[in-house]
Amino acid sequence: MAYWLARKRNGQDFDYLQRFDPRFWTVDFPRPEMASLTTIAHDGLRIDCEFHHRDALAGLIWESEDRYDHPLLAYATDRDYAHTSLRFRWRSAGVVALDQVHGPTLTIEGRDASGAARTWYVRLWNYAEGAPDDASVMLPFSELREGWLADGDAVHPSDIDRMFISLVPPGHDPADHTLLPARANGWVELTGIACEGHRAMVKLGDVVVPPHDVGMATAYDDSYNLTPARVLRNVLGLGYRGAIVHYVGMSHFYRLARQPGGELLVAQPAQLCTPCEAWHRAFFAECARLDYQPIVSLSYELFAEHCPPEWSQRAYDGSRALTGWEPPSTLLSPANDTAMAYLRTVAGAFTALVVDEGLSVHFQIGEPWWWLTFDGHICLYDDAVIAARGSAPEIPDLTAPLDAAQLDLLDWAGATLAASTAALRDHVRTAAGGTATVYLLVFTPTLLDPARPELCRASLPEGWAWPAYDRLQVEDYDWLTARAEGARRVAYDIVQARLRYPLDVQDYLAGFVLNEADAESYWQRIDRGLDEARARGVERLFVWALPQVTRDGYTRLPSSEDTSMQAFDDVLYPLAPGRDVAVSPEFSTSVALTASGFERRNSHWSDARLRYDVGPGIRSEAELGVLLEFFRARRGAARGFRLADPFDFSSNGQTGTPTASDQLLGLGDGETVRFQLAKRYGAGGDPQVRPITRPRLTTVVVSLDHVPTSAWTCEEGGWITLANAAPAGAEVRVGFLFDVPVRFAEDRLDICASNFAAGEAPSVPLIEIREAT
Repeated sequence: MAYWLARKRNGQDFDYLQRFDPRFWTVDFPRPEMASLTTIAHDGLRIDCEFHHRDALAGLIWESEDRYDHPLLAYATDRDYAHTSLRFRWRSAGVVALDQVHGPTLTIEGRDASGAARTWYVRLWNYAEGAPDDASVMLPFSELREGWLADGDAVHPSDIDRMFISLVPPGHDPADHTLLPARANGWVELTGIACEGHRAMVKLGDVVVPPHDVGMATAYDDSYNLTPARVLRNVLGLGYRGAIVHYVGMSHFYRLARQPGGELLVAQPAQLCTPCEAWHRAFFAECARLDYQPIVSLSYELFAEHCPPEWSQRAYDGSRALTGWEPPSTLLSPANDTAMAYLRTVAGAFTALVVDEGLSVHFQIGEPWWWLTFDGHICLYDDAVIAARGSAPEIPDLTAPLDAAQLDLLDWAGATLAASTAALRDHVRTAAGGTATVYLLVFTPTLLDPARPELCRASLPEGWAWPAYDRLQVEDYDWLTARAEGARRVAYDIVQARLRYPLDVQDYLAGFVLNEADAESYWQRIDRGLDEARARGVERLFVWALPQVTRDGYTRLPSSEDTSMQAFDDVLYPLAPGRDVAVSPEFSTSVALTASGFERRNSHWSDARLRYDVGPGIRSEAELGVLLEFFRARRGAARGFRLADPFDFSSNGQTGTPTASDQLLGLGDGETVRFQLAKRYGAGGDPQVRPITRPRLTTVVVSLDHVPTSAWTCEEGGWITLANAAPAGAEVRVGFLFDVPVRFAEDRLDICASNFAAGEAPSVPLIEIREAT
């Protein structure tokens, strides 16, 4: 299916947005404080805060440039606030009031009249009327001044990047990072938000992509700073419908409790923090309104700083299982009853929120596994494991053969993991009142690493086999983006053989693009991976995840509703073109002539496009009848077909008999199994490469290092797929005969019987179709 990386709007629909629309504010703060932002009316928002330190601060932020929405849905950048006013009603509790020292301050970041970077600090109380916790605020940007009494420098309003209102807990001291006497919960509501005066409105992208066949994945850790309404506006506008996989995260959902030593660890029994609960109530309510079905995803992962150390999985040397994120998260031990009880309580709390909004419960157990350290050591040695086993033999190298005791430990670990996920599954079903759809998510690049064939005993246990869970979800994004096609395909077979879930209860998750620099190549592979999963018969597809989709402008485009008129009829032109046919290879080159007479040439196409006139090959009135029937069946230029080019149809020269060594498709790397058929023209290091999408299948022959092989298949579009990845450095070569995909160049065919009888050949122009590869 087609996709597009939309970097900006270019003629697409737009609407107008009132500046300071509640949906488009953000909130942020340093760890371990917590805050969330929700919309409570079309002109109102609410911030819920949970503070732990004296120097804690949360910022309610408005940015002049939209950094979070998809480019087709973003609001236009406008840094000019001159002669613009913002007004709202302020209500608050549990935060320092408007009239107090360290009370809410509007910090404005931009440039002064000379263009120098500058920050201004505007005390809101100077522009408020009413009580310190319930007041009307009016901010005329061209009249704002700094200072306790608004007696400082005037704000330059014409070049502002962003502004934020600071919220702090009672007892705030910016120089003191010690803990508050007790956790402080506060809230602020801004209602009646209105922007007036000059430039009160900005353009807003208003694209609605028609629904397509892919679902969206979201994550609270990535979107905690946005309003749920803004998150789901992007999901809706980009054509995603139905189910949404929503990862509740590993670092923002929990409530923290102080320990005797002063550190902050997750509260026991488990509790959701107030900002998380408020955000998710709004998120699930908006899902219900827009007819989305959230799939709540909870993993065996917690932010390491706030996880009790005894809950973590451990390597044999005692080191803690830590991920590569900075700062890191840690993996919970399935053998630790307290840690597993914590997860079950969290799952029950989220389930209750879903039920409260009248939604059916769909719950994903996300990537439960025994962790492998980055040097390949399995983390099977925490205190809970040792207490349960009595002893546990070291497994120093999973790539080496293992003895009976080591294999027994892996089997025990798999059974323990399966028992922990089953207990979590059953708890969700009970919390949902007996009815819940429970999913299991597996990440094959880790669980089915070909170099560690026995790892699946521990991390892909047979206790997960169908029908233990309602649906199986598979993701393999490391292999997908690295083009490790051989490993991916072998993993599908292993998962199917080991867990046996029918394809109609399987989902596939594709993604993700961590670094923006990889967007062009990775999204192409991700989109192809989605199409491939659909071709394998997988029921539902999801793309991970919304922040990368919006950042890179990934836009999944639906198939044309009138697919019949876009079809290619896989039939051959019924008449032999003969040697009288005219053929014209065509390139597109721009040539610029410099003042000194030299040329600068820019080639726009990597491959020629062919044009034919097959009219001279028609030899009789009977053949004219065949042509007319074929033309009508193709509906003129609407439908493509194959043409046997009489001058160039073989991989061996132009017309020779194919051999398995004719064309080099590529070199093996131990991973890649798919190669696009191609024919090269010209010698040297820069030949012209022609993709071949319509080979004659019975003529295709393949070799590895010039040794013929039959361990391959040919897929639609001219893709050769090897049964096993070619060894590193091995030459993958092919031979074949092929046809050219063409269509009639025009919707009208002019034939005159008298002219034909007089020996004048009709003109029947065809043009090559450039097919996606």
